[in-house]
Amino acid sequence: VFIDIDKKTYNIDPAKIREFVEHKCRWDRKTKSLIDISSKRRVKAILPVHLYGQVADMDPIMEIAQKFGLYVVEDAAQAHGALYNNNGDFRKAGSIGNIAAFSFYPSKNLGAYGNGGAVVTNDEGLAEKVRMLINHGQKEKYYHDLLGWNFKMNGFQGAVLNVKLEYLDEWNKARRTNVILYNKFFEDIKGIVLPVERNCCQHVYHLYVIKTKIRKELQSFLKSNGIGTGIHYPIPLHLQKAYKHLGYKKGP
Repeated sequence: VFIDIDKKTYNIDPAKIREFVEHKCRWDRKTKSLIDISSKRRVKAILPVHLYGQVADMDPIMEIAQKFGLYVVEDAAQAHGALYNNNGDFRKAGSIGNIAAFSFYPSKNLGAYGNGGAVVTNDEGLAEKVRMLINHGQKEKYYHDLLGWNFKMNGFQGAVLNVKLEYLDEWNKARRTNVILYNKFFEDIKGIVLPVERNCCQHVYHLYVIKTKIRKELQSFLKSNGIGTGIHYPIPLHLQKAYKHLGYKKGP
């Protein structure tokens, strides 16, 4: 199930999550679980994406999850080092939910020289299961308790990341400094909506994303002046062919 976003931050909207669980789900007393009325399937988790480098509004998300017995799986692939004010305590992306995933693709704020990623959790049971899943489902050699994959990151990528990790805070600080300049230069330009950083967050700006109704024209103008841009993402997930069976329509 896709839950709509907060139009200012592009992150999942906790109010829309609450609307879904309270009005489109029912509580099954027998199994003590939340059931999606439409699909009749059990709702097991909330998966907030910390898009573009800003942590989603995690306090209300965690509150909803605890109330209905749901796991919270953080997608922190773009939020290395981002901070969230969790009840007065600033915590890093990936340390708030039950489990979180990071990407170390080369373009990330913390990137390897090839493909890589990591899963983090303080739940030993989940950690053990992840270790098995990335190693062919083995708990010990030749004994497969689960259907797994070969997802082990090679040592070279780990060595690169160990060196680069030392510089992550410095690089994130430089990104934030650049954003101050961008905002200063762009704030008076009509027709452009700048990124919104919530007071409870410290954004790491994996991407600096602006919104405009003249996107193609602006992109063409910038290209002609030697300035590269990109569109993330040209086709939203709910309109991808892989999810066509869910029946979602294009928004207004």
